[in-house]
Amino acid sequence: MAHIIVVGNEKGGSGKSTTSMHVGTALARMGHRVGALDLDLRQRSFGRYVENRIAYLKRAELDLPSPNYIELPEVPADSLATGENAFDARLSAAVAQLDPISDFIIIDCPGSHTRLSQVAHSLADTLVTPLNDSFIDFDLLARVDAETGRVKGPSIYSEMVWNARQLRAQAGLKPIDWIVLRNRLGAQQMHNKKKVGAALEELSKRIGFRVAAGFSERVIFRELFPRGLTLLDLRDTGVDGLNLSNIAARQELRDLITELRLPGVSIAF
Repeated sequence: MAHIIVVGNEKGGSGKSTTSMHVGTALARMGHRVGALDLDLRQRSFGRYVENRIAYLKRAELDLPSPNYIELPEVPADSLATGENAFDARLSAAVAQLDPISDFIIIDCPGSHTRLSQVAHSLADTLVTPLNDSFIDFDLLARVDAETGRVKGPSIYSEMVWNARQLRAQAGLKPIDWIVLRNRLGAQQMHNKKKVGAALEELSKRIGFRVAAGFSERVIFRELFPRGLTLLDLRDTGVDGLNLSNIAARQELRDLITELRLPGVSIAF
């Protein structure tokens, strides 16, 4: 069975699609078969990223490893069992289509609470939650006392992950490996970074996730999206060259893949 990686966060702008594309492309470049789904049926940032890649590679006459992206298939209403949710059926059909031909399936969830996102979390072998490194986004994971900064309790999103874990346990599946990524780490506001880091470490022990460094804030990510490229493609395409910032970003991606601890994956880029 394919190992399912779900990238989830109920707030927009945290870097979910960038993370999904870079992890998916990195795995494909290492020789793994990677399926891809975008559950944000309105914005489709991950889906558009892959489409941009296909179009650019065609124009440039390049053949680079890429995730195998598919849309959620439509399911006829008369094929649904009594009481079956149409979105559940569409997601199940998509996973069933990708599973036999994939080593990994990456599912990018919308930045809001939806039925599709809820079900996808219960399918996750690995859950990656990108988080902008601030207490504004920390609120996604937990409620914090405004006076003391102490964690008061888990958020609605954390409770959804807990429910997904319970469903997997009831089905006899292995536990979700949950990783929270500290994205957009900047060089400034060191005191605030330390406070966020300490709060994350405290919360990780209480609700069971691992903390990992994600991607720093870099212009290169905004420049890559229109062409569907990733940091790993620069040497092959000659786009923008490999300056020191890009080399550092590649190392961040290498560290991220290592931290995910995916089965059968050894770093080769």
